[in-house]
Amino acid sequence: MEAFIRNDQYNMLKEQAQKLINAHASVNDATVLAAVRSLTIEKAYSVFSELGDEQKELIGSLVTIKDTAGAEKFLAAIKPLVIPFQKLTEQSLKKLFPKAKKLKFPYADASDFDEMTYLAWDDKGSNRKFIIAPYKQKLIGLNGSFEPLNQKSLCVFCQKFTDAGMFIIEMKGAAVGTYIKRGNYICRDAKACNENISSLQHLDDFIYHVTGK
Repeated sequence: MEAFIRNDQYNMLKEQAQKLINAHASVNDATVLAAVRSLTIEKAYSVFSELGDEQKELIGSLVTIKDTAGAEKFLAAIKPLVIPFQKLTEQSLKKLFPKAKKLKFPYADASDFDEMTYLAWDDKGSNRKFIIAPYKQKLIGLNGSFEPLNQKSLCVFCQKFTDAGMFIIEMKGAAVGTYIKRGNYICRDAKACNENISSLQHLDDFIYHVTGK
């Protein structure tokens, strides 16, 4: 079976697996458990636009989870089917960030791409944060300033309260010579953020907010 699960979808399935574990640990009513199973599988199927019979059967096995051992077995079965982040070359990097000079791409190891919805790194030379994310069926490059907070905040990408900072992008305004700054709070740790993202919607909304397109 070819890989067909995005990283955010895999994280969502992990969340649904945990809900089933929690339900079986705290609920004895068979009717309630049946309702929880129904809701989790409905949620699981809803994030896939199309599933073949074999794929649907595999995702459907989610409802058999009752404990941690069951969840680990399910996740081990679907893990090899997660689509890795698109590999990038120096040439593609230059196309995504045409104005950035002497930009160094930090992801030399292909294994770094295995569990990512988006790529992000800090460039110490320019003191800026760079993000590469999927958007409207292609990759988009974002770069801006990043100011860490001294307290936890809600990350606009993964929707978790984490160690965050304000990521701000400066764009050209409608009038010549004017600029607009737009941004929001995102995780300081991109790896942890990628492990928590369970939907592309919030990431898409942020990109639309800062780019206007």
